Order: sequence, then C-alpha cells, then structure tokens
Amino acid sequence: MLRKIRTILAAVFFVLITLLFLDFTGTLHHWLSWMAKIQFLPAVMALNLVLVLTLIALTLIFGRIYCSIICPLGVFQDILARFHRKKNKYSYSKEVRWLRYPVLVVFVIAGVAGIGFLFQLLAPYSSYGRIATMIFQPLWKLGNNLLAMVAEHYESYAFYSVDTWMRSLPVLIIAAVTLVALFILAWRGGRTYCNTICPVGTILSFFARFSWLKISFDEDKCRNCSLCSKNCKAACIDYKTHTVDYSRCVVCGNCIDNCKFGALKYKAGKPVSKEKSNDAVDASKRSFLLASVMVSSAALAQKKEKLMDGGLAEIEDKVAPKRQTPLTPPGSLSFDNLAKRCTGCQLCISECPNQVLRPSSDLIHLMQPTMSYEHGYCRPECTRCSEVCPAGAIQKIDKPEKTSIQIGHAVWIKKNCVVLTDEVECGNCARHCPSGAIEMVQLDPNDDESPMVPAINEAACIGCGACEYVCPSRPFSAIYVEGHEVHRKI
Repeated sequence: MLRKIRTILAAVFFVLITLLFLDFTGTLHHWLSWMAKIQFLPAVMALNLVLVLTLIALTLIFGRIYCSIICPLGVFQDILARFHRKKNKYSYSKEVRWLRYPVLVVFVIAGVAGIGFLFQLLAPYSSYGRIATMIFQPLWKLGNNLLAMVAEHYESYAFYSVDTWMRSLPVLIIAAVTLVALFILAWRGGRTYCNTICPVGTILSFFARFSWLKISFDEDKCRNCSLCSKNCKAACIDYKTHTVDYSRCVVCGNCIDNCKFGALKYKAGKPVSKEKSNDAVDASKRSFLLASVMVSSAALAQKKEKLMDGGLAEIEDKVAPKRQTPLTPPGSLSFDNLAKRCTGCQLCISECPNQVLRPSSDLIHLMQPTMSYEHGYCRPECTRCSEVCPAGAIQKIDKPEKTSIQIGHAVWIKKNCVVLTDEVECGNCARHCPSGAIEMVQLDPNDDESPMVPAINEAACIGCGACEYVCPSRPFSAIYVEGHEVHRKI
C-alpha cells in the first residue's frame, strides 16, 4: 500500500510539473505555478521560511518523501531506472561520504560566492528544468506542429504551429550531458545521484535521520533472503545487520512490497536495529554539519527555412546586438538581484510567450535568463515570467506596474537606419512603440526636405524592445535596447 500511494502521488506531481515546463499556450501556469514554488531550493531563495520549515517538518515526520514525491528530478531517476528490466538488481552499499559532503560544501560556497554556473549545475530542480526546457519542450512543440499540419489538411484549427528555435547551444549541451549522466547512474544504481551528488538530498538527509516514521526490521520474522536490499533503489538496506541508512532512504516502499515474510514495517518509534557503538560521536558530527548547512542556507538566501521577400530577396535573420549591460526581466529589480537569487531552472524561459527570454551565454551567469529581441519583444501586458518564478528572482508584478518599469532604454544607430542607407521612409519604431517614447523628426531641423529619423525620449522608454524587433534593418537593427543594471520607475 505504501508503494502504491507513493507511486500515485509521485506520478501526479511529476506529470503536472513537467506539463508546466512544456506548456507554451500560457494557460497551465495559472493552476500549476505553485508546483515550482514548493521545491526546496527555490523556497530557500525566495526566503519562504514557512514553506522551508514545512518541508523540513515533513521530512522529520515521514522521512525523505520530498525526494520521492515532490522533486521532479528524483522521480525522473525512478523512471530512468525502470529501463533496466532485470529484477533484484540493487545491492547494499555504504554511504559515499568522501563525495557527498564535499559536493554540498562546494554547492553552498558557490551560492554564497555568487558562482551561479556551479550553483545551478548542482541544483536538482534546476537540472530537471533544463532538461524539460531544452530537450522535452522542443520535442513537444514538434509534435504539436505535426498535429497542426494534419489538422490543417482537414481544415481544422484545433492546433496551431509554433516556432522552435535554439535558445542556447551551451545550455542544450549541459542538459543533454546531465540527461545521459542521470540515465547511466539510474540504470546502474537507482538513486545514486540522489544520494551522492544532490545537495538538497544531502541537506534533507540530516533531518531524515531523526524522522518519526521509519522503515523498521522485525528480526524475528526476517529470513535474510536479501530481497529488501536487492529492491532498494537507494542501496541503504543492509539485510545482514538488519539496519537501514535513513539518511539515504527515500521511503519508496519497494522493500516492504517485496518482503515475503512481513519483516519490514513503516512505523513510528525507535527501530530494532544494531547500531554502531560510536553513535554519540556521529551525532555530534551530524549536529555540527546540520548547523553549518542551516547557516550557509541563510547566507545563500541573501544573496529554418529561408524567408523570401515577395519571392525576390532573402530576408536575413537578425543578429543580437552587443549590449554593454544585459537586459533582465521586469520584476527582477536589478541584474545583481537576479544573479543572486536565480536558480537557473529555465521555467521563465519555457513560459515566455514572446520568445524574448533565453539563457545567458556569460560563463558566470550561464543558464540565468537574459533578454533579446530577435524573435519578439516584451509585451507590456505580459507578466508571465514574474508569475511563475519560484525563487523570487523575478518578483510578481501586475500589468499597470510593468508599464512603469524601465529595464533599459532604446539607442538609435544612425549608420544602420534604412532611412539613410536605402533612402526610404520608415517609422516602424515610432509606430510600434507602446510607451510613445519615439517620434520621427527631421534629420536636419533647418531643412524641410531632410529625411525623418527616430528621436528617443529616454525618460519615457521602458526598454520593451518593440522598436528593436520591428526594425527592418538586417542583420543589425538600427535601434536597440541597452539594459540598466538597476531598474527604474517612470
């Protein structure tokens, strides 16, 4: 029964949070964005003390059910492990302390020191977010586009085609390597990643040792058949000594389900087991490590096809300009705030309906969201990224508030403007500016015959990028948006 309940809950959580990343219609986040916000690390980064304490309390009561039910990467490991069809494939192994705890230390130091790349690389929820955004969502979109082609053939509009493009090659490679590594580890050893590398799993393991409900042996019923150890995906059950390493047990229920003699129970109270004689020393070590992790966590929280013009000329793709200051989404407050609190989960990127957000290519901030306007612009009425961000890196804003946030300002590049290079009338930037910050004026105020060029009122510009997106100049726009390190109110 325990295994069935756990499996059903895990399946529901996993499917729904995966759909949150796959959805490109902008509908599911209204109901499912809370699933990203109950993840442990985003809750720490969002300073959501109530949620963090709730997850710790759940661990103290039930054990590491967070890892087996709520964490999508944990459940994903179970799915990958099922590709190995051999029965009774696991065996007991000792905790790999020489790797487990140094990884946690590196993770905490990376977070405190602002080494975003290393911090996000080790974060479990962020790792799954990259896989879902960079690999699963494009496949999902391609499947949708295939259905759209079939529907169009039958004159149906049940589906519509959406653009699929490479957001970031480095992040795609990281996601692919992570997926392959997870598959190998899960196929060979089940929860190896969860109990050896994952820093969140290590943090929760300190509390799981003292959980109220535990998997316990009844030595009178045990026949030492070893089925419990052979079916323990966490490799934490030693049937020879009738002991369970509760720091690694994720309460999957496999051992109870496979025990033919009823020798294992999930119950309250101190289990009957043969513990090592140096428990007092180990307890003091655990207390020291636990205190270190809590202090570190608090410190961490502070911190195509070618398009043709009328069939006559090829339309070049736009090239992103070199911005001196990167653009960050409205609600992120500043470049520094985003860098300190973002976990790089890619949820805002997967949810962006305007194709504005993509992972940064800067090594220090790799995998964190940045903005560019080659495929769209940041529409003033859209606040979806602020609604789904689970870590508080992009704080929730409403539509009126967004129209008053200045994330950057437009800059006109005279040498690129088609008005001067091709001697044609344009004015696209002025016509599409939603804040009225651009107007067309004569290049020479003293000459009534001089061409009309854009003039930018920087005080009114919000940096939405509409002007940059609609500019017909190729490959470089004649007008682009330069970011502000700290957002301003206008």
